[in-house]
Amino acid sequence: MKRQELTKNLHYETFLQFYYLKEELVSFSRKEKLQTSGNEEELTNRISHYLKTGENLTKSKKTNKNLSLKEINLSDKIEGNFVCSEIHRFFYKKHIGNNFSFIVPFQNWLKANTGKTYKDSIDMYYKILEDKKKNKFQIGKQFEYNNYIRDFFENNKDKSLKDAIKCWKYKKSLIGHNKYKNNDLIDLDV
Repeated sequence: MKRQELTKNLHYETFLQFYYLKEELVSFSRKEKLQTSGNEEELTNRISHYLKTGENLTKSKKTNKNLSLKEINLSDKIEGNFVCSEIHRFFYKKHIGNNFSFIVPFQNWLKANTGKTYKDSIDMYYKILEDKKKNKFQIGKQFEYNNYIRDFFENNKDKSLKDAIKCWKYKKSLIGHNKYKNNDLIDLDV
């Protein structure tokens, strides 16, 4: 079965068998007046539910009442239900620099360390960056393309990015998972 265009007439089971880019999911959501925020997994779940039931799942926005517009200090404690906000981004850019970004391991650390200080969080950010340089950094499962390309090159050091992308495009057009397998090269004769 060939990958079909994402429309409201697509059966939800068919939809779930194929990979769709986040921009395709957002575009469809916008067209159908569904919530467009979230990662690929959240968008996929929302669209699948919509295709199956016709219902629009909306997620209520949480507000963190503990967070005011005051400036965050190094000695302040990380609040519960941490949310990566503009106030937090401003704080970290001020203390770390403009290259700061909320990388996933850091976000996870922040959410798991309520009560530690923001000074502790800055120290951990630098530690995570250092670990990232030394070790293979785990890529979130929602980043299927990145995982595929990394796995492709681990198994094919002599191949080019063009070859990897060709294999990725082939793989995402098939039913099933989008993980790299050695026979992807054989199937494409790369």
